[in-house]
Amino acid sequence: MSVPGLALAALGLVLAVLIFSHDSQSVVGLEPDQLASLAISGSLLAVVVAGFWHQFRGNLGANLRAALIWGLLALALVAGYAYRDEARTVGARLMGAVRPGSAVTGADGSVTITRRADGDFHVRAEVNGQPHGFQFDTGASSVVLTAETAAALGIRPAESEFGVRVSTANGTTVAAPAFLDSIRVGTLVARRVPALVSRPGALRDNLLGMSFLDRLSGFEVRGDRLILRGP
Repeated sequence: MSVPGLALAALGLVLAVLIFSHDSQSVVGLEPDQLASLAISGSLLAVVVAGFWHQFRGNLGANLRAALIWGLLALALVAGYAYRDEARTVGARLMGAVRPGSAVTGADGSVTITRRADGDFHVRAEVNGQPHGFQFDTGASSVVLTAETAAALGIRPAESEFGVRVSTANGTTVAAPAFLDSIRVGTLVARRVPALVSRPGALRDNLLGMSFLDRLSGFEVRGDRLILRGP
């Protein structure tokens, strides 16, 4: 007998039981209304499933492959959601390796920078909300901006303000004092940071010096990685 035939036979049997039973008498632990509702719903479900199975069986190989693909996609989505934090961490590390200087935030809140091929640590930061690159330089007593970066930030010191001598890893230069509203490296933010602006042509790169680094709780170099820890 086919599945629809079995479903109809089961439905007829349940109806017969209900007809010959007392209205208040429960059947297999169910009230008559509950049993009737369950029988009708089950029969309809059996008929629908049988129809789908008939169509599915008509091209079994292709349908099984499609079902497997959809099952794998569903599994991948569930796994991606369950391990979304780990996936973000791995993606950030890959980005740091592909683009040295990109900040990779660790689970402990520290920020890691990967060394460039030339051996320097080039840090991508935001100054007053604008992206700018910096050389990591513990030899600089302060954050030092090139004249071009300062101009992009709207900082243009007068000639008379260039009276501060600053020592860097590249030597000594003369600069003008300034204050930066904020410097952000990854998730690390320092506000009202003292800085210096170099003369035009005096520096090729901005320097991430001690006026920012002293705001951190610590920093260290491990092989090809610079690790910055928040305040």
